[in-house]
Amino acid sequence: MKQKRTIDIWTVLSISILVLYLVFLLWPLYNILKGSFTNTSGEFTLEWFSKFFGDPYYLKTLVNSFSVTVWVTILTLVVGYPMAYFFNMYEIKGKAIVQIVVILTAMSAPFIGAYAWIQLLGRNGIITAFLRNTIGFTKMPTIYGFNGILLVLTLQLIPLVFLYISGALKKIDNSILEASENMGVTGVKRFFKVIVPLTMPTVFAAALLVFMRAFSDFGTPLLIGEGYRVFPVEIYRQFLGETGRNYNFAASISVIAIIITSAIFLGQRFLSKYFSFTMKSFNSVERKQAKGIKNFLMHAYIYTILFVAYLPQLLILYQSFQNTSGKIFVKGFSLNSYRVALERMGKSIPTTFYIGGLALAITVLAAVLISYLVVRRPNPINTFVDTLSMIPYIIPGSVIGIGLVMTFNRKPLVLTGTVTIMVVALVIRRIPYTIRSSVAILQQIPITIEEAAISLGASKLKAFFKVTVPMMATGVIAGAILSWVTIITELSSAIILYNAKTTTLTLAIYTFVTRGNYGYAAALATVLSIVTVLSILLYMKIADTDEITL
Repeated sequence: MKQKRTIDIWTVLSISILVLYLVFLLWPLYNILKGSFTNTSGEFTLEWFSKFFGDPYYLKTLVNSFSVTVWVTILTLVVGYPMAYFFNMYEIKGKAIVQIVVILTAMSAPFIGAYAWIQLLGRNGIITAFLRNTIGFTKMPTIYGFNGILLVLTLQLIPLVFLYISGALKKIDNSILEASENMGVTGVKRFFKVIVPLTMPTVFAAALLVFMRAFSDFGTPLLIGEGYRVFPVEIYRQFLGETGRNYNFAASISVIAIIITSAIFLGQRFLSKYFSFTMKSFNSVERKQAKGIKNFLMHAYIYTILFVAYLPQLLILYQSFQNTSGKIFVKGFSLNSYRVALERMGKSIPTTFYIGGLALAITVLAAVLISYLVVRRPNPINTFVDTLSMIPYIIPGSVIGIGLVMTFNRKPLVLTGTVTIMVVALVIRRIPYTIRSSVAILQQIPITIEEAAISLGASKLKAFFKVTVPMMATGVIAGAILSWVTIITELSSAIILYNAKTTTLTLAIYTFVTRGNYGYAAALATVLSIVTVLSILLYMKIADTDEITL
């Protein structure tokens, strides 16, 4: 009598997840690739690549994107690393407040900072007008173009470097620093000879994240660039331009963007492996109390950078309570901007929670399952799924959006304009980070606990959900909250996929900004900041920490 073959539930899950990735990631990317090599008649052509590389107008886009991203990466590391060093090596007053401000700055939508800096340093900005009217200073460097993009992105991404480097510094064993001190290596010499080399893998990881975020940012160059062309804006204009649309040319630019980001990603991986090493911290670094001028300068450095970085948020909070007459701010304060903004775009708030909540639930569930398959059930399929999961990490959001539109705007599966396609985009964009954090947590949980539950009669799924998942819960929930903050501030893919019924809070703010209704935009941006603050406080409560690292 033949023994009945049972289907392993984890094999079914592996294949199911693989199919979902093939449908919602590889198929859209294939359509982008196909469109880039196809003319309007559907024939093979290199016309679009020739157009891009043969026309100085478009080639300038490549130069501009590299100029911005390289300089932003350098400046964020140069400014952010010392911040993290001072914060983790010395006693800094107001640590909890510093952490919250850092997270708020890092998680805010960059385009909000862009329009706020226009309000401050634009041609008729508050600071510009003050300097012009009080001291007659009329030769202010322009905030528009390269300067403005560099300023906004650098200030917005410095906190990410701070968080990454802080995480690395906490892993350094204090005995290493004591040994170097006994050998006479102290101060600046110890910083460059010991601290920096020990954190080099994290430096490369932070640099990669900053590069990807700066390279793929859409809202900042669109608002403050004034003709300074970069990849995401050019892709958007070719795909949804007011003067004309060229889907194939947009696809070819997207392919070029993917090649560039992939090359940078592979380069980072090579450098990280070259500088990688194993380090176990048995005694974490003890913060010291600096004295005199040194203590003053460290506090001044951290607080000044945070104040300048958070200044746009303070301006937005202030303007949200100002009276407006049409598009102009007038004397007096009221809640009128909140009233009008909620009347016109109030539906965007529940829409944000609905779409974001669905995306977050799917992201967490999928990330936990994928991390389990990768760690506990390694095989070719799961390894391939793990590789696929990292692809969105290196692809700009606008490219993801275009791929989804090109794929799901016709039969057999029409999703364009629906909540589903918005959720799919958010899940694809955010799942790489959640998977990586879930993998790290799961690797710390002994498999013997799960095996014991199975030996006592629990099924594989029951052992997973009843034993393993609860042990992962604290870390997963904390990571989910941070993912939630990035989900509700998403713009680059959402702006390509949304319609009137799927307008989120970020899109509503962007709409008001582009129309010049800055008071209403400030009101909704303040609402978004409040949601972000509450999310961060909840994270710190669940994680039982007053410090956040990445």
